[in-house]
Amino acid sequence: MEFASYGLEVYTSEVDDRGIDFIVRDKNGRFCEIQVKSLRGTGYVFAQKSKFDITNRNLYLALLRFEAGKLPDMFLIPAQVWEVPNEVFVDRNYDKPGQKSAPEYGINISKRNYSILDNFKFEKTVECFLK
Repeated sequence: MEFASYGLEVYTSEVDDRGIDFIVRDKNGRFCEIQVKSLRGTGYVFAQKSKFDITNRNLYLALLRFEAGKLPDMFLIPAQVWEVPNEVFVDRNYDKPGQKSAPEYGINISKRNYSILDNFKFEKTVECFLK
């Protein structure tokens, strides 16, 4: 709904088998794929690498962080952020013996590193859809 409030066209997927929750058409006719993740408070969220291609320039992760009694903090993060991982945007391959999880791109969210997400606040990042 937030995308629609900016006058953008939003298309939902019939089936969520590719990790894409919806598509947004920007003001120039470009279609962008959006994967949505959410969490309460701080912690870790991730997208499986098999469903999140960081070379796709039209792929974004929409993150909603919920805190009791407040509206959620919303972030819109381009997939390319994971090309240079750091303490917030992590790249995990789980390729050591005994590790069974599928490879993933994750976001570590703590009070200490929360300010790093400020660059990706929804109202800032959505501007690239409006040009």
